[in-house]
Amino acid sequence: MVLSVNERTFTPEVLESPTPVLVHFWAPWCGLCRLINPQLARFQAESVGKFKLVDINADQNFKLANTYRLKTLPTIILFESGQILYRFEHFRGRDDLDTALKTILQRYTESSNYQLLEALGCNTNS
Repeated sequence: MVLSVNERTFTPEVLESPTPVLVHFWAPWCGLCRLINPQLARFQAESVGKFKLVDINADQNFKLANTYRLKTLPTIILFESGQILYRFEHFRGRDDLDTALKTILQRYTESSNYQLLEALGCNTNS
């Protein structure tokens, strides 16, 4: 089950989490957001203990959407120790998302160093 986070719980659940957190920004009107939920649930099951997956409704949490400069939904951001390690947006479909999630899981579990993600060419800017 994916944990829903809001502006009040964001800091303790994401920024202060001892575990890396994959944040899925979504909205109820976003069809692609709903379409990728099964993939995200599968990712969560495959990465038990390695990552925490949380959902944030961007419409109900405007300050967070603005803080992280969301330009499109869904947007997926990987945080560790309060820092953005990976930002995934503008993906072309489920296969693109699946490849990105598998790459994160494989590479991140080999080394928890964010420099490895940078070496993959991932966008590490906020």
